[in-house]
Amino acid sequence: MKDHLRRMKALITKEFVQILRDPSSLMIAFVLPVILLFLYGYGVSLDAKEVKLGVAVQDLGADADSLAADFLASPYFIAHISRDERILEQELMAGRLRGLVVIPEDFSRQVEKGGGLARLQVIADGSETNTANYVQNYAQGVVATWWTMRQREHAVQNPGGPQLVTRIWFNPELESRNSLIPGALAIIMAIIGTLLTSLVVAREWERGTMEALMATPVGIAELIIGKLIPYFILGLLAMLGSVAISVVLFDLPFRGSLPALLLSSGAFLLAALGQGLLISSAAKNQFIAAMVAMITGFLPAFLLSGFIFEIASMPPMVRALTHIIPARYLVTNLQTLFLVGDVWSLLLPNVFILLLLAAVLFFLTARKTVKRLR
Repeated sequence: MKDHLRRMKALITKEFVQILRDPSSLMIAFVLPVILLFLYGYGVSLDAKEVKLGVAVQDLGADADSLAADFLASPYFIAHISRDERILEQELMAGRLRGLVVIPEDFSRQVEKGGGLARLQVIADGSETNTANYVQNYAQGVVATWWTMRQREHAVQNPGGPQLVTRIWFNPELESRNSLIPGALAIIMAIIGTLLTSLVVAREWERGTMEALMATPVGIAELIIGKLIPYFILGLLAMLGSVAISVVLFDLPFRGSLPALLLSSGAFLLAALGQGLLISSAAKNQFIAAMVAMITGFLPAFLLSGFIFEIASMPPMVRALTHIIPARYLVTNLQTLFLVGDVWSLLLPNVFILLLLAAVLFFLTARKTVKRLR
């Protein structure tokens, strides 16, 4: 046991010395996140279909049921109808709904009086600013169409109609920056996490030091852990620095806790670093490893994580593919931590999936990293 700890300590010390002597690792960990954060924060500003919407029908009248049926038939919404508003609010909190329309108890009675006093409440999830705007506009369109059709059926003409009262949860100002930057942090961590470790084993092969490591009693698990820990610490420091910049410079709210942030970030970094180690073990060339890391780390994270494009709007095959993209789970967790708080019922399942993905990647890395020259 003492021999294992001594070898581990020596490997970790060696990696830290190499990091300090290699400016590229420090650039990737501390300079690249700042550059990308400024680009996303200042340069990126973002149509949605089949938005998941809850419709709480508190009125038992025919007009309320008719309006709910119109929401159900709308091509813009995947509507979930319920008499219990609390159930739909929980679904909205968990991110499974993007908006909620509440049809109050006196809706049908007010409509019979002319419609001008009828009120509908629309609650939109402001963590997705584009989608929140669509929820408001599409809901207004459904109500306006329903009112026009009702007037035709009853052969009346009344310029008034039900009024929508809108509330935005989590991001009341609908600042796109508040939802974009947490997602951008996940993309940045995907890039640097994969890049940091994609070069380490390939660098050993290029410099000829891998042969020297093979001649030592160091085991495969010790080698992987020894190379993982320094970059894991480096990645966490990069994440904390990026979050600090987001809060201080971009004035983002952060409603979660530090332990929840560290747990989510740590689980994601394990998956990203594991992916980088697997690439590095297979490539044995720093240039090829870096290119593969950028393609497999950045592009899937950018396109399939839900950062820019709604996953629910993707084709079924692509939607299924997103389940193996680690950034998908970090994007959700960071948006929750920044805009909502510590919703553990949402955070913990994502952390568990990230740890599972990391375990698979480390298993593949251990199988690929063998102590022989060919």
